[in-house]
Amino acid sequence: MLKSISVITSQAFSIVNFRGALIRDLVSQGVRVYAMAPDFDDTIRGQVTALGAEPVDIDLQRTGMNPLRDIRDAWALVRKLRELQPDVVLAYFVKPVIYGMAASWLVGVPRRIAMVEGLGYAFTLQPASPSWKSLRRRALRYTVTLMYRVALSCAHKVIFLNQDDIAQFIGDRVVSSSKVELLGGIGVDLDELSGTPKSMHPITFLLAARLLREKGILEYVEAARKVKSQYPFVRFILLGALDSNPSALTHSDVGAWVNEGLLEWPGHVVVKPWLAQASVFVLPSYREGVPRSTQEAMAMGLAVITTDVPGCRETVVDGCNGYLIPVQNIEALASAMIKLLSNPERILAMGLESRRMAIQKFDVKKINARLLTILNLP
Repeated sequence: MLKSISVITSQAFSIVNFRGALIRDLVSQGVRVYAMAPDFDDTIRGQVTALGAEPVDIDLQRTGMNPLRDIRDAWALVRKLRELQPDVVLAYFVKPVIYGMAASWLVGVPRRIAMVEGLGYAFTLQPASPSWKSLRRRALRYTVTLMYRVALSCAHKVIFLNQDDIAQFIGDRVVSSSKVELLGGIGVDLDELSGTPKSMHPITFLLAARLLREKGILEYVEAARKVKSQYPFVRFILLGALDSNPSALTHSDVGAWVNEGLLEWPGHVVVKPWLAQASVFVLPSYREGVPRSTQEAMAMGLAVITTDVPGCRETVVDGCNGYLIPVQNIEALASAMIKLLSNPERILAMGLESRRMAIQKFDVKKINARLLTILNLP
């Protein structure tokens, strides 16, 4: 009998970007792959089909808490899984994990795997805010914690990318330690993303992320303002799309920075050509799983400046391939940038070390081999 797996996500583009290499490996082993997502367009549908998977449309909001809508979507997911009858379910991102694990348990899917790629908005440190916003966030975190606890009780294995997230979920009794698997990053194709001579004229800083406050974008902008007052010809690039998340920045926010001449913003674009123009990758995030964007930058041989927080600290050895800075600290971020501008030879040396670390820690072929073992297709 043909083995089958349903991969459930809330963002169709991530199937190609994050799971493409895994799907190719599965298909090469004769596994039938159902790629389940709510937002396919013709381009992504064609890319998924080219990987050898079958696109399957589902209803699942990525953000927002509408209980009636979520219950309806979860029940539709039950019906779809009952129709497909997969041997394994692999779900990633918050809602797919929560509803995918519960739905696959109700259907009786033989093997159920959850991947927690980061704890997300509800668990991420935020700047000081009015008391009603803090109360709302605490209520959201409490609700999401309860939902995770129920959902992960239905999983056979729960994959995490960093040890901090594991410690928090075990400490909060969200998941049993017996189910936990530490992956350490989803990995990148080291052949496709090869180290090349870095752009140094002018020295260019680049941040690639969804346009959310917790990605440290406001700190990046203010640090750019400080640096440009001393080094006016330094280039700053911001890559990323607008988002529906509660902490999302607006088009007018970013447009104002572009008009001020602080940075360039081409929007949501293919990252590789822009990484090739960069000297230093910057991610001042408040919390991550293990950021794919930083893994890509390291594979391309870029020095990295990032925050000493869960997920981000897995990508940098301070002073070796870049700098770790305190979270939400504009002065420290600007200082790290200026340190590299004052000693540009460090950029090249740190970039070489980033590439070496990427080969050691983030080779997608090695990581997918481990994932296949965890999936344990019958």
